[in-house]
Amino acid sequence: MTLATPHYLTAGRLAVEIHAARPQLGRAAALAAAAYLHGVIGERGHARVIFACAPSQNEFLSELIALSAQPGPASVDWSKVTAFHMDDYVGLTAAHAQSFRHYLQEHFLRHVRIGRFHPLPAELPDTAAVCTAYGALLDAQPIDLICMGIGENGHIAFNDPPVADFDDPQLVKLVELDDACRHQQVADGCFPTFADVPRHAFSLTVPVFRRARKLSIHVPGPRKADAVKATIEDRISTACPASILRLHPDATLYVDAAAAGKLAAGTLR
Repeated sequence: MTLATPHYLTAGRLAVEIHAARPQLGRAAALAAAAYLHGVIGERGHARVIFACAPSQNEFLSELIALSAQPGPASVDWSKVTAFHMDDYVGLTAAHAQSFRHYLQEHFLRHVRIGRFHPLPAELPDTAAVCTAYGALLDAQPIDLICMGIGENGHIAFNDPPVADFDDPQLVKLVELDDACRHQQVADGCFPTFADVPRHAFSLTVPVFRRARKLSIHVPGPRKADAVKATIEDRISTACPASILRLHPDATLYVDAAAAGKLAAGTLR
């Protein structure tokens, strides 16, 4: 697919923007997210944001940092933002190179003056207590924005098809990663071999995404084409957890031409 200009469509209530390549996707998503947060902070004085931690977010976060240095309606006073992240591998410390806390620190937090960051303490031995405590933090006030991706198997956070529950009673839970998810971590360059990828992780559950006020979803690259097609065209089910995003009242899916490459021709009219 070759795009001279962005292509726009809807799937249920989900807005979809198809951009030529990753840089344009990242820029468009960052501009929209920053403008939204600027407005939320202006209206309520603060904002609560959840971030995904994955290579698919690189361009978006880089653009968000760049916008923070520029005055105007897309500038964000990050000192008035409380930040969370959506998952991490059980047993890894924040200093571990493969920890999602480490990713977020390197790719975003050390570049902006965040008001408060709540890390998910994945190294603590009492996993049930970790889930309960982090869930309470999330539930204290509404989440204004979730900046997220979609996995190759259609997961959101680490809600892989075998463990995804659209009406999960928990907000945070311990999950076992399926093989497709673990293979993706290797393909993304996050781990050298499949055996190196941890089998278990903490993950925010699907209801966290369903309840958030706004979702900004960033999905680049040809390896995500099957997941994008399933998200937009398949029936809504946990076979593709991301398909539930079609029911959210304020969500935008940003993809590049490569990620949109398997969409049916009729979808793109």
